[in-house]
Amino acid sequence: MMNSLHPSFWAALFGWIIAQTTKMGCSLLETKRLDFSYMVSTGGMPSAHSAMACSLATSLGLCMGFDSAIFALGCAFALVVMFDAQSVRAAAGAQAKLLNQIVDELLHEHHLSEQKLKELLGHTRMEVFMGMLMGIATAFASFRFIHP
Repeated sequence: MMNSLHPSFWAALFGWIIAQTTKMGCSLLETKRLDFSYMVSTGGMPSAHSAMACSLATSLGLCMGFDSAIFALGCAFALVVMFDAQSVRAAAGAQAKLLNQIVDELLHEHHLSEQKLKELLGHTRMEVFMGMLMGIATAFASFRFIHP
Protein backbone atom coordinates (compact mmCIF):
# COMPACT_ATOMS: atom_id res chain seq x y z
CA MET A 1 0.00 0.00 0.00
CA MET A 2 2.81 2.44 0.81
CA ASN A 3 4.09 2.10 -2.76
CA SER A 4 0.74 3.11 -4.28
CA LEU A 5 0.82 6.62 -2.80
CA HIS A 6 3.42 9.31 -3.43
CA PRO A 7 6.15 9.45 -0.74
CA SER A 8 5.15 13.06 -0.04
CA PHE A 9 1.74 11.85 1.15
CA TRP A 10 3.44 9.64 3.73
CA ALA A 11 5.84 12.40 4.77
CA ALA A 12 2.90 14.77 5.39
CA LEU A 13 0.96 12.11 7.31
CA PHE A 14 3.98 11.21 9.43
CA GLY A 15 4.64 14.90 10.14
CA TRP A 16 1.10 15.32 11.45
CA ILE A 17 1.19 12.06 13.47
CA ILE A 18 4.54 12.86 15.07
CA ALA A 19 3.41 16.37 16.06
CA GLN A 20 0.11 15.15 17.53
CA THR A 21 1.88 12.28 19.34
CA THR A 22 4.37 14.81 20.75
CA LYS A 23 1.46 16.84 22.19
CA MET A 24 -0.03 13.69 23.70
CA GLY A 25 3.35 12.68 25.16
CA CYS A 26 3.89 16.11 26.73
CA SER A 27 0.43 15.94 28.26
CA LEU A 28 1.17 12.45 29.62
CA LEU A 29 4.35 13.72 31.29
CA GLU A 30 2.49 16.69 32.76
CA THR A 31 -0.75 15.03 33.91
CA LYS A 32 0.33 11.36 34.23
CA ARG A 33 -2.77 10.51 32.17
CA LEU A 34 -2.86 9.28 28.58
CA ASP A 35 -5.31 11.47 26.66
CA PHE A 36 -5.93 10.29 23.10
CA SER A 37 -7.98 13.41 22.34
CA TYR A 38 -4.65 15.12 21.59
CA MET A 39 -4.49 13.09 18.37
CA VAL A 40 -7.28 15.23 16.92
CA SER A 41 -6.85 18.45 18.91
CA THR A 42 -6.00 21.90 17.61
CA GLY A 43 -3.58 24.34 19.17
CA GLY A 44 -0.64 23.54 21.41
CA MET A 45 3.04 22.74 20.95
CA PRO A 46 4.01 21.91 18.23
CA SER A 47 1.64 22.93 15.47
CA ALA A 48 0.64 19.72 13.69
CA HIS A 49 -0.79 21.73 10.79
CA SER A 50 2.57 23.42 10.28
CA ALA A 51 4.43 20.12 10.65
CA MET A 52 2.22 18.46 8.05
CA ALA A 53 2.37 21.33 5.55
CA CYS A 54 6.13 21.81 5.87
CA SER A 55 6.77 18.08 5.67
CA LEU A 56 4.71 17.98 2.48
CA ALA A 57 6.52 20.96 0.93
CA THR A 58 9.97 19.67 1.88
CA SER A 59 9.18 16.19 0.61
CA LEU A 60 7.93 17.61 -2.68
CA GLY A 61 11.20 19.51 -3.00
CA LEU A 62 13.24 16.41 -2.26
CA CYS A 63 11.23 14.22 -4.66
CA MET A 64 10.54 16.63 -7.53
CA GLY A 65 13.30 19.20 -7.13
CA PHE A 66 13.48 22.45 -5.20
CA ASP A 67 13.19 24.33 -8.49
CA SER A 68 9.92 22.62 -9.50
CA ALA A 69 6.52 24.26 -9.73
CA ILE A 70 5.03 21.65 -7.39
CA PHE A 71 7.57 22.58 -4.69
CA ALA A 72 6.63 26.25 -5.10
CA LEU A 73 2.98 25.27 -4.73
CA GLY A 74 3.81 23.23 -1.60
CA CYS A 75 5.69 26.19 -0.11
CA ALA A 76 2.82 28.56 -0.81
CA PHE A 77 0.41 26.09 0.81
CA ALA A 78 2.67 25.75 3.87
CA LEU A 79 2.95 29.53 4.26
CA VAL A 80 -0.84 29.95 4.14
CA VAL A 81 -1.32 27.15 6.67
CA MET A 82 1.28 28.61 9.06
CA PHE A 83 -0.09 32.15 8.73
CA ASP A 84 -3.61 30.87 9.39
CA ALA A 85 -2.49 28.81 12.39
CA GLN A 86 -0.62 31.72 13.94
CA SER A 87 -2.95 34.61 13.26
CA VAL A 88 -6.47 33.82 12.06
CA ARG A 89 -7.08 30.80 14.28
CA ALA A 90 -5.30 32.45 17.23
CA ALA A 91 -7.62 35.46 16.88
CA ALA A 92 -10.64 33.15 16.77
CA GLY A 93 -9.40 31.52 19.99
CA ALA A 94 -9.03 34.92 21.68
CA GLN A 95 -12.57 35.83 20.60
CA ALA A 96 -13.87 32.52 21.96
CA LYS A 97 -12.19 33.24 25.29
CA LEU A 98 -13.79 36.69 25.49
CA LEU A 99 -17.22 35.33 24.52
CA ASN A 100 -16.91 32.64 27.20
CA GLN A 101 -16.18 35.35 29.80
CA ILE A 102 -19.21 37.35 28.66
CA VAL A 103 -21.44 34.27 28.85
CA ASP A 104 -20.10 33.46 32.35
CA GLU A 105 -21.01 36.97 33.53
CA LEU A 106 -24.45 36.86 31.91
CA LEU A 107 -25.23 33.43 33.39
CA HIS A 108 -25.42 34.97 36.83
CA GLU A 109 -28.28 37.21 35.71
CA HIS A 110 -29.94 35.32 32.85
CA HIS A 111 -30.65 31.76 31.81
CA LEU A 112 -28.28 31.11 28.92
CA SER A 113 -26.67 28.00 27.54
CA GLU A 114 -23.63 26.94 29.51
CA GLN A 115 -21.91 25.53 26.43
CA LYS A 116 -18.36 26.84 26.13
CA LEU A 117 -16.56 27.70 22.91
CA LYS A 118 -13.22 26.03 22.23
CA GLU A 119 -10.52 28.56 23.04
CA LEU A 120 -7.36 26.72 22.02
CA LEU A 121 -7.66 27.04 18.24
CA GLY A 122 -4.48 28.73 17.08
CA HIS A 123 -0.78 28.73 17.78
CA THR A 124 1.95 31.03 18.98
CA ARG A 125 4.79 31.83 16.61
CA MET A 126 7.02 29.41 18.54
CA GLU A 127 4.50 26.57 18.19
CA VAL A 128 4.31 27.22 14.42
CA PHE A 129 8.10 27.44 14.17
CA MET A 130 8.60 24.16 16.06
CA GLY A 131 5.96 22.51 13.86
CA MET A 132 7.82 23.76 10.80
CA LEU A 133 11.13 22.32 12.04
CA MET A 134 9.45 19.03 12.96
CA GLY A 135 7.88 18.83 9.50
CA ILE A 136 11.14 19.50 7.68
CA ALA A 137 12.96 16.88 9.78
CA THR A 138 10.17 14.38 9.18
CA ALA A 139 10.37 14.94 5.42
CA PHE A 140 14.11 14.28 5.38
CA ALA A 141 13.66 11.12 7.48
CA SER A 142 10.76 9.96 5.31
CA PHE A 143 12.74 10.62 2.14
CA ARG A 144 15.61 8.53 3.47
CA PHE A 145 13.43 5.56 4.40
CA ILE A 146 10.46 5.69 1.97
CA HIS A 147 11.62 7.22 -1.30
CA PRO A 148 12.26 4.53 -3.93
